[in-house]
Amino acid sequence: MTEQNAYQVADWNGQSGEYWVANQARLDAMMAVFGQAAIEAAAPVTGERVLDVGCGAGASSLDLAARVGAGGYVLGVDISEPLIGRARALAPQDTPALFRVADASGAELPEGAFDILFSRFGVMFFDDPTGAFAHMRRALRPGGRVAFVCWRGAVENDWVRLPMVALKGIVPLTTPPDPEAPGPFSFGDRARVTRILTAAGFTDIAIAPFDASITFGEGETRDAAIDDTVKRVLEGGPLSRALADQPDDIRAHAWAAVRAAFAGLPGERSVMINGAAWIVMARNPRN
Repeated sequence: MTEQNAYQVADWNGQSGEYWVANQARLDAMMAVFGQAAIEAAAPVTGERVLDVGCGAGASSLDLAARVGAGGYVLGVDISEPLIGRARALAPQDTPALFRVADASGAELPEGAFDILFSRFGVMFFDDPTGAFAHMRRALRPGGRVAFVCWRGAVENDWVRLPMVALKGIVPLTTPPDPEAPGPFSFGDRARVTRILTAAGFTDIAIAPFDASITFGEGETRDAAIDDTVKRVLEGGPLSRALADQPDDIRAHAWAAVRAAFAGLPGERSVMINGAAWIVMARNPRN
């Protein structure tokens, strides 16, 4: 592990990692459409070798493994021991995917060993993203390709924007972080992603928007689905931290406000929310 990414290592081996493991099946189902779009962009074929960065509980690694087959190889790396443990537990015995607890920004990786550098929402957390991509590029063969999916800005993603707006005036929200600080939306600026990859030595960079409607909450009734959505929003991420030390009356007020914000979204026994992402492609030069 690198000292640079110490906060992320601590978080993903603590609160965030525990939350993901507890909700793994649902979270992976939500992310599946984005992961599949990135895999289609990567276009892995039989026999190829893939490095899956920030692989989480391994869903994308296993999908990639199905594409490359027994003659190929997928190495899924993640800084979270709980998530790698979950990935290993879910992996079939005959899969060509292996999982390793490692920080891909500085871990020892075999030089030129991979055909594809892939990630599903796993590359936005590096303290030094240019340095991280330069390091990972060395693990790609000449002519190897990059394919990853990352979130666009928070204002384009209603699963974050709606509750944050709803809580204004109810609880004191923390100052918005620097948009380039490590976090889920740090790659929201397409020009910044291009600068990072260019500085890291990649060429043929292509960045395309990808939007999908995702099931954010579910229930036997519409009301139950809305309650499920609010519960998920307020239990994980920055909103849970904002409400952690608040008295019961403030928490109840916050619940009602966030519930009202989500009640207007479509769905019958669900709440459907648009997710806004980038599909990023690049190539390692041949010389």
